[in-house]
Amino acid sequence: MRTDLAASYGEERLPRYTSYPTAPHFSPAIGADAYAGWLSELSSSASASLYLHVPFCREMCWYCGCHTQIVRRDELIAAYLQTLRSEIDRVADAIGRRIKVEHIHFGGGTPTIMAPDAFAELMAAMRHAFFVLPSAEIAVEIDPRTLTAEMVEAMRLSGVNRASLGVQSFDPVVQRAINRVQSFEQTASVVDMLRRAGINGINFDLIYGLPHQTVASCLDTVRRSLELKPDRFSVFGYAHVPSFKKHQRMINDNHLPDGLARHDQACAIANALKEAGYVQIGLDHFARPDDAMAVAFKEGTLRRNFQGYTTDQGDVLLGFGASAIGHLPQGYVQNEVQIGAYAQSIANGQLATAKGYGLTDDDRLRADIIERIMCEFSADLGDICARHGAEAGAMLRSASRLKPLISDGVVRLDGDRLAVASDSRFLVRSVAAAFDAHLDPGKQLHSRAV
Repeated sequence: MRTDLAASYGEERLPRYTSYPTAPHFSPAIGADAYAGWLSELSSSASASLYLHVPFCREMCWYCGCHTQIVRRDELIAAYLQTLRSEIDRVADAIGRRIKVEHIHFGGGTPTIMAPDAFAELMAAMRHAFFVLPSAEIAVEIDPRTLTAEMVEAMRLSGVNRASLGVQSFDPVVQRAINRVQSFEQTASVVDMLRRAGINGINFDLIYGLPHQTVASCLDTVRRSLELKPDRFSVFGYAHVPSFKKHQRMINDNHLPDGLARHDQACAIANALKEAGYVQIGLDHFARPDDAMAVAFKEGTLRRNFQGYTTDQGDVLLGFGASAIGHLPQGYVQNEVQIGAYAQSIANGQLATAKGYGLTDDDRLRADIIERIMCEFSADLGDICARHGAEAGAMLRSASRLKPLISDGVVRLDGDRLAVASDSRFLVRSVAAAFDAHLDPGKQLHSRAV
């Protein structure tokens, strides 16, 4: 990988393109009434994925960029879950039938903070409201420091088949700097519990660019992680935005690696995982060659949504809980971010939609191009534009940010087919941004490109 390009482009603040347009462009013009109308208009053949946001943790990790809060009283969690069940019923009523569900994802926060019986009740409520297919993937994000055997049993009985474990780094110096001390032994014990329960889909989340992190510490974390043989890795660059996430001010800016050091860490992790036999998928995922995600990448059916890369082919993403985002054919919706406002909306008999975005034909065209670039490092602009009734030439002429990328050898154009050079794939977000008609480079809303 080319360090000259990392120096040239690495400091740019760009979206991760888990949606297009991205969330900063959502507007209060799309509210609860619009969402209810969109739900009622869903095709009878549509299938859905469900995302449930549980915005609670026992303590704050200082690197965290999620919508979460620290809670000590379990009564607050129980009240929130009751609201969540009411929202599920309200959305199902607006749809008017039991829509098919192919994926369920619990995120947070720490979803496993809820009591085991409450988790089982929540899963039962979803199965009552929706037709959860027997083959559905049911995934839960887990903090290995707090997972109990009782919760693992509840997950098993509820049909959970994938667990995503937050690892970040096994370096104790880094762990202390981010307020997340988590031993290798804790993580290994949780992996063993999950596998004994038949929950065999195991993902590890790693982060580079953390305070005091080095290439050597990143490689040691990879080496130890490989001992536990997860199916997939997600490898993210730390997004330091203390102006938006005040707890990140606990991290000393002087202890953060610069852009080139982050680039070196990302490359080292990627090379180590590939040498261990994992297939690199898109920007930041790695999977065993026989894993469903690796197969989807090879076959060109990989998708991208708010959970990152996915095998999910559903037409609809329904988001539940405070701050949760949904995606329907008509556009995006996001719930109230603050827990109190979210709960009040549901208590008032309304949907909790606070803002959203209605897609235009141009948005859908650009979203398809950006998704293929992010998923495949290439895009057949002629084919995509033809499907949308547009001209590839006009799209290329509108992408002024593409010219320097072509000049620098990051992008190759063969007729209307665009491809990211193999040694420049770490800049895939920069290439996708060339087709982003809403991007405002002056606003520092996103993480660094490298």
